[in-house]
Amino acid sequence: MKTLKVDVAVIGAGSAGLTAYRAAKAHGKRVLLIEGGPYGTTCARVGCMPSKLLIAAAEAAHAIRAAPAFGVHGGTLRIDGPAVLARVRAERDRFVGFVLDGVEKIPQARRLRGQARFIAADRLQVGPDTEVTAERIVIATGSSPRIPAGLAHLGARLTTSDDVFEWEDLPDSVAVIGSGAIGLELGQALHRLGVRVALFGRSDNLAGLQDGAVRASAIECLGAELDLRLRTEIVSAQPDGDAVLLRSRSADGSERCEQYRTLLVATGRSPNLDGLALEHSGLLLDQHGVPHFDAYTMQCGASAIFIAGDVSGAPAVLHEAVDQGRIAGDNAGRYPHLRPGLRRVALAIAFTEPQIARIGRSGDRLPVGGFKVGEVSFRDQGRSRVMRRNCGLLRLYGESGTKRFLGAEMVGPRAEHLAHLLAWACQSRMTVGQMLEMPFYHPVIEEGLRTALRDLQEKLTDHVSEAAHCADCTPGM
Repeated sequence: MKTLKVDVAVIGAGSAGLTAYRAAKAHGKRVLLIEGGPYGTTCARVGCMPSKLLIAAAEAAHAIRAAPAFGVHGGTLRIDGPAVLARVRAERDRFVGFVLDGVEKIPQARRLRGQARFIAADRLQVGPDTEVTAERIVIATGSSPRIPAGLAHLGARLTTSDDVFEWEDLPDSVAVIGSGAIGLELGQALHRLGVRVALFGRSDNLAGLQDGAVRASAIECLGAELDLRLRTEIVSAQPDGDAVLLRSRSADGSERCEQYRTLLVATGRSPNLDGLALEHSGLLLDQHGVPHFDAYTMQCGASAIFIAGDVSGAPAVLHEAVDQGRIAGDNAGRYPHLRPGLRRVALAIAFTEPQIARIGRSGDRLPVGGFKVGEVSFRDQGRSRVMRRNCGLLRLYGESGTKRFLGAEMVGPRAEHLAHLLAWACQSRMTVGQMLEMPFYHPVIEEGLRTALRDLQEKLTDHVSEAAHCADCTPGM
């Protein structure tokens, strides 16, 4: 048995693990990076980058279909499925290549390939023949798509979000199971690329929206284009030749039986914990098997073990994984002298059309009875109508008394940009009045944000001057 002794061992070479490695190494420690799967990070290989490539192709196809409404007429639309997916893979591989270049810069002696498992709180077995003793350990093993019980028997007819980008051609039909951000993004993209798509959700949840009014607007906007089957139960899914026969039951009790080429499962991701043998780590685990940890130091209990990224149960978004990796690696490097790390305001975006975004506090995280709501509809908002993207609703939440901006939920055009402005304002702890002092150009979608802020300010103060309202009287506001 080969033995290694290091100061810090990082299990997992994804976004969180690579960041933790660099943060711990900055303290001058001997750090070992352990990876049992392919290098390349979830984001680059199967997540945010390839999905946006597929969405970009879908947007191009949609723009051609929508052009006649502007008086612009092109030729016959033709979608070359193999070419679409070949570009997705080529560009995906390019992004993965950048990650691999970074990994290759790590000295070979500081990298170890193989599955790691705990044999004690400070010892790991990696593969069949290597034992690693580490004074501190960072768990950053990521997550994998969750497969609902009762669907595994479909074999190759079952697809996860990790598999889509390996397709050689577009299927003629897909049933998407799951109405979260991944299911919505992939479902709408495939629909726009000519695939017959139905999207199934057990509840009326849509991309995690908690505000009922925003959720209703999202259902209206997306449902006008996409076959949404919300509050629908999957009764059975059986192989039918090289396809799947899907039986579903809607909320009113009616059933439908339809054939799809494949089932695309997008019901969330599960932490990669199997095989780590955490029972030998001495850590206290929650009901999902995830170690209890401090969200500001990423320390597990009072141990010298830290956790970071998707495996912690945090939202599977890149910036969250990187932040956690930086905090975990920094504290592993400075242990036992820990330092709380920067935790940013919550920010989540679904790249549908219209886009969906959640910022800061919303739903049950708002103070009971201690907040007001301001809103604006994009239906008649000037710039949105110019682009023919005038659908959606923005709702802002402000704290009574302090008048501080707390958060927002929205569905609307170019929400990714509005969401960043709002996240910055929220993290800066700005009041609604301070936000209204910021410049707003004309005509831009952000003018809709100003209208919502003014509505919120009026509810927080019971008064907004006539002069302040005057800006909304200009054309196209």
